[in-house]
Amino acid sequence: MKDLILGAFQTMNPNGTIGASWRVPGNTDVRYLDLDHWTGLGKRLEEGGFDFLFFADSYGYPMIDGEVIPTALTDAMYIPMADPITVVSAVAAATERLGIVVTSSTTVERPASVARRYGTLDHFTRGRIGWNIVTGAAQASSAELFGEPMIAHDERYAQAEDHLAICLGLWEGSWDDDALVEDADAGVYARPDGVRAVRYAGRHLSSRGVFGIPPSPQRSPLLLQAGTSVAGRDFAARYAEVIFIGGGDADLIRDQIVDIRRRAEAAGRGADALRFLVGAHFVAAATTEEAEHKRAEMVALATLEQAATTYAWVTGIDLTALPLDEPMPDLRTEQGQSSVDRFMDPASGRRKTVRQVLEEYRDNGINGTVFVGDGPGIADQVAAFVDQTDADGFLVQPHVTPQTYDDFVDWVAPALRVAGMLPTDVRPGVTLRDRLLGAGSRLPASHPAAALRRVRSAV
Repeated sequence: MKDLILGAFQTMNPNGTIGASWRVPGNTDVRYLDLDHWTGLGKRLEEGGFDFLFFADSYGYPMIDGEVIPTALTDAMYIPMADPITVVSAVAAATERLGIVVTSSTTVERPASVARRYGTLDHFTRGRIGWNIVTGAAQASSAELFGEPMIAHDERYAQAEDHLAICLGLWEGSWDDDALVEDADAGVYARPDGVRAVRYAGRHLSSRGVFGIPPSPQRSPLLLQAGTSVAGRDFAARYAEVIFIGGGDADLIRDQIVDIRRRAEAAGRGADALRFLVGAHFVAAATTEEAEHKRAEMVALATLEQAATTYAWVTGIDLTALPLDEPMPDLRTEQGQSSVDRFMDPASGRRKTVRQVLEEYRDNGINGTVFVGDGPGIADQVAAFVDQTDADGFLVQPHVTPQTYDDFVDWVAPALRVAGMLPTDVRPGVTLRDRLLGAGSRLPASHPAAALRRVRSAV
């Protein structure tokens, strides 16, 4: 059994990922604007053996007909949402090995800004930074916030290709490996012949210029991606190193992993170039009965109205306007179409009712995989799930912070180690890429970015 990769999922919002858990006593996520909350959480995750802390992010918020949904405000669902990039340096300073992954959108952020930001953070973290590349969440409200039209779904991915090409060009192609010399005696900080302008002209974005930062430990941050639409899978297969897949039906997850690996092979990268992490809840305790009681308390704090708010945030569709006990109709959206399609089976024609979809979101959040039990019981469930899906690890979804992670560290992790699914010692590798992929700190030769590098000829 392979060692699993573990990430801890967080947003800079008071809630966990199911219901209005900000109301639970002891939930420290209500201190999301307190820097000590994040540095303390980073230390706990590192001590507990997590590989990285992952920050989801979006400028958008739940909106219907141009107005924020009232439940979003009363229950703090996806609003407020603070900027996670601002806490990375503090968490990095408080930890030694923990990776930090931050979401940035290729739709609202400009590539040269993203390249400089993550290049700087790769230095500050000594190679522990990762970029979760997204085209945006809750795009309708985000577009209105920026005063721009919402870009069609597949066009957002076409723009993302331009965006990433510019970033990779700056990270990989602007500086030679030996351009930085820092020779005080010779009076040369960097060799001018080792630094060059990067030129890129795409359909959506263009750039010409020199990268302002010398090469960092990873050069390019670890590249992560979460889209599972057809366009998202193509993008991930060509560029991503780690792919997040929403939980739920294990057969569907397996099919998505098989398909993306096939696409990666067709792109010349090889099926083993990618790692797949599934979003999942772990409800653990000393006994199965205690865990089931925790699970019941969890669900009791969630409502169908909150579920409808979450669905609207993901898809822009108001399910409360549809008959609850009729099957889901044909729906199209430029916002999260995969979250619509997952509840329909085109092969059989079977569809969940609107109520069933809302109950799924109420009970399980956006990511539908839930493991409940004592440590050994969950380890057995995880082993069966990994065997069925070929997943490489999990993005652990919090209900109450830090309780969710404490329970995982106290009950689940020891059982996974006994079962041979977690390393018994610190995972080797100095940089985040090397620890998770085991192939060094730089993007491998099979990645498209490798062609952007220029090796200076010996004189």
